[in-house]
Amino acid sequence: MSEILVSSPAAERFSAEQAVAAGTDFAELRVGPQGLFWNEFRPRDGACRIWHWRDGQARCLTPDGFSVRSRVYEYGGGSFCLSDDGLVFVNEADQQLYAQALNGSAPQALTQGERRYGDLRWANGEVLAVEESHGAEQVEHRLVAISAQQREVLAEGADFYASPTLSADGARLAWIEWSRPEQPWTATRLLCRERLADGRFGAPRCIAGGEGPAQSLQQPRFDAAGRLYCLSDCEGFWQPWGETDRGWAALPAALADHAAAPWQLGASTWLALGEQQYLATWFEDGFSRLGLHDADGSLQQVDIDYSRLRCLDLDQEHLYAIAASATRPPAVIAINRRDHAVTVLAGGVPPLPAERISRPRPLRYPSGEGVAHGFFYPAMNGAKRPPLIVFIHGGPTSACYPALDPRIQYWTQRGFAVADLNYRGSSGYGRAYRQALHLRWGEIDVEDACAVVSHLAGRGLIDPDQAFIRGGSAGGYTTLCALAFHDVFRAGASLYGVSDPQALARATHKFEGDYLDWLIGDPLADAERYRQRTPLLHAAQIKVPVIFFQGELDAVVVPEQTRSMLAALKANGIRAEGYFYPSERHGFRTAANLAHALEEEWKFYRQVLATG
Repeated sequence: MSEILVSSPAAERFSAEQAVAAGTDFAELRVGPQGLFWNEFRPRDGACRIWHWRDGQARCLTPDGFSVRSRVYEYGGGSFCLSDDGLVFVNEADQQLYAQALNGSAPQALTQGERRYGDLRWANGEVLAVEESHGAEQVEHRLVAISAQQREVLAEGADFYASPTLSADGARLAWIEWSRPEQPWTATRLLCRERLADGRFGAPRCIAGGEGPAQSLQQPRFDAAGRLYCLSDCEGFWQPWGETDRGWAALPAALADHAAAPWQLGASTWLALGEQQYLATWFEDGFSRLGLHDADGSLQQVDIDYSRLRCLDLDQEHLYAIAASATRPPAVIAINRRDHAVTVLAGGVPPLPAERISRPRPLRYPSGEGVAHGFFYPAMNGAKRPPLIVFIHGGPTSACYPALDPRIQYWTQRGFAVADLNYRGSSGYGRAYRQALHLRWGEIDVEDACAVVSHLAGRGLIDPDQAFIRGGSAGGYTTLCALAFHDVFRAGASLYGVSDPQALARATHKFEGDYLDWLIGDPLADAERYRQRTPLLHAAQIKVPVIFFQGELDAVVVPEQTRSMLAALKANGIRAEGYFYPSERHGFRTAANLAHALEEEWKFYRQVLATG
């Protein structure tokens, strides 16, 4: 038996409600002549609101009844942009564009109808956006320019679009596009249109990604002189490339990913400043680094005490970012460009005293024929060999980061160690590591989840007989596969997790419509492979308790999947619990539901441990 735990006064003081309340996050930020703006999510009501910082004061701009969030590609992103006299945003409820002045007047609708919008950019009095329309037969995407007077289609015909970007002089329009069956992290193209003498744009020209080996491109940028740049992984990592005197070429850069997988639109992890000059953040062993790169190839690293940085912007005096560290949750920060002093503008308040926070230790361990990565968080009750919870992130082409997560602290306060995994197939470690999941989902991710238990046990850090596994979405699939095909874990939790990949392929949305083919194979030609990796078909092999949490409005993993898995386990006499939330989609957002799920999961594990 482990040295449990089961609760302590300190643990009880950090409740599920407190852990959820500490989950305030920030989606994006923009800086302009009128100040700094950011999008802030607060779990207490599940809404996203724009805040405006100027002259040392912050005020909320989003009135009651509005929430700023895009649902293009279901995952959204790029939900607002700054205009000449205010901002334009996507309202979550109807997915339409609204213009909002800064004088306190009510937002005014710019669009109406059934279309969705995301990845907003303001250019020459218009909003550039990715537009999504849902027809009776298919979902279509295009790039558009929208003003109060008109809507103009800028690009159409490809399956997906991202990052519409106009040069400062308005002469060049660039964007990213890709076609099925590719995903934005497997193969995309960088396109550009030049403005003609009559003011119209000429025919699109492919700058990169059209020929040769597949490459993923993201975040195109123009500098002040109109030169085009972009992140490309054609040499193994997402690094800056651009128009130079040597033609389209790589810029001097760290041998590392300068971005995460683009699940959401509107990312900003680097900025082009001038000829081969740029500001960027990149990953080293999962930790974010920040630096200014000069044209001569030199690097001025900005050393600040933050382990994850995203959503970069800048003005003459400051660099801005959304940042988090091992002891501080996400915050909007300003970094003085002269002395690198950091000012926290919003967020960043730790939910616990520093001495009570479990700090992440980088994990690099052997698994199968490769090496896997992640972060280990020691239990905070002093137990020598505590029980372990293995966290599996969603995606699965995504990542976890060494930044304070109140949910992880909730568990470490209760005597659990946590292994937060970046299994093979995660982003942040280069293209080869990311592509390792190709046709092997349900194998190597599961292998990595099991291997971390033996690795940590071999170092005397955990009790291998008291290991648990949990995951949401794709992480729920890895969880269920681990429970069905391996005898490693005492119990598991699936949050809106995939139990039937073929059913997911039939029911999921366009953005992920071909993802399962890449992860496992063709559902018809590789039917046996699907059968072997479908937890629902092997429910009889699960011999340990499982708890499920599911949103009834989920369009990614439909509720019927979870109900089928739950029923199969109960029919086999396995202890299984299920909680279904009528108002939740894919990924819970309401504070009460988040806290309820966390508390029920804790009760579930405690009961499992009490059985010996």
